[in-house]
Amino acid sequence: MSLLDLSTFIVAVTALSALLNARVLKLPASIGVTVVGLLFSLLLLGLGAAGVPLAHSAVMAVRAIDFDSFVFQGVLSFLLFAGALGLHTGRLWELRTPVITFALVSTLLSTALVGGLTYALLSLFGLSVPLVLCLLFGALISPTDPVAVLGMLRQARVPERIETIVAGESLFNDGVGVVAFTVLAGLAVASGAHGELSVTGVTGFFLQEAVGGLLLGSVLGLLGWWALRSTSDFVTEILLSLLTVMACTALAPHLHVSAPLAAVMAGLLVSLLTDRETAALSSREKFRSFWHLIDELLNIFLFLMLALELLVLDFSAQALLLGVLTIPLVLFSRALSVQLPFALLARAGRFTPFTRRVLVWGACAARSAWPWLLRCRQGRRVTCFWS
Repeated sequence: MSLLDLSTFIVAVTALSALLNARVLKLPASIGVTVVGLLFSLLLLGLGAAGVPLAHSAVMAVRAIDFDSFVFQGVLSFLLFAGALGLHTGRLWELRTPVITFALVSTLLSTALVGGLTYALLSLFGLSVPLVLCLLFGALISPTDPVAVLGMLRQARVPERIETIVAGESLFNDGVGVVAFTVLAGLAVASGAHGELSVTGVTGFFLQEAVGGLLLGSVLGLLGWWALRSTSDFVTEILLSLLTVMACTALAPHLHVSAPLAAVMAGLLVSLLTDRETAALSSREKFRSFWHLIDELLNIFLFLMLALELLVLDFSAQALLLGVLTIPLVLFSRALSVQLPFALLARAGRFTPFTRRVLVWGACAARSAWPWLLRCRQGRRVTCFWS
């Protein structure tokens, strides 16, 4: 299947899924597309097993997609940049302490809890999986992505304080999760090669990725804002903003820093500075509408791709059972990882009622429903699938 055929196939499935959701399911777009995509994946598997040539070709095409590149080198930075543009930077600065605390502490706590509990669960089933691989799973599943929940919160007109905390946490904990995964992957490789990583080395690497990503985003955000204010042409402004995001994604690997955190920081700076200088953009409404549309489209494509990942999984009764048992472990870890920082922060400031519940259940509802356990490809590459 050619690149054009594959692209047409993905767009067609996405558009039809969105149409069915709008006409029948009437769920939030990302959730509805995921549900329809899962049903379509099951249909393709059934037709492929029945020997239908077209279905078999479609399954093979999906399995050939490099999902890691699609997410980490494709949509993730654009999603985070767009999300940062949509935040009220002044209100985010006022709530910086709870946002940073939940994004950092809760994500790392959840990573440790999910990893430890998963390790214990696998041990009960007699499966010998290294703890570091279970922690990798924890780093992948712990960051939240409450896109659909945020849409429902806006429709319900919840207090902006809750919306800002949930949105701010989701932006920054994506970057924290990627950094944590990178560190743990380094530990896994080192342990496999009988190498050693010191605590100092791990801490330094974490700071390099996190702080370096924020610094890179600050520099590119400032350069992007300077370029935006030097022109009054809308098309040029869009191109410059796209360049800012792509520069974050392209430069971060060469500098060994976090691209997601760079994209978040660049988006926040562009949003803050263009708000302060009203003449920096030819049309602020059109600019933000464009990035809101990009955010919506990429989220729908991303959730559809997650649904289509069902086609690359190797099913077994034991894997399905472990997947079901892992769901309450993840929910429990999320609740506990929010409760501990919340108890500390509640002493220093007042939270809006139901803030804790929204943080816990909003994140859990927005996550993928089935956390699939770690599996190895060819004994080397570790991947985690959830759909």
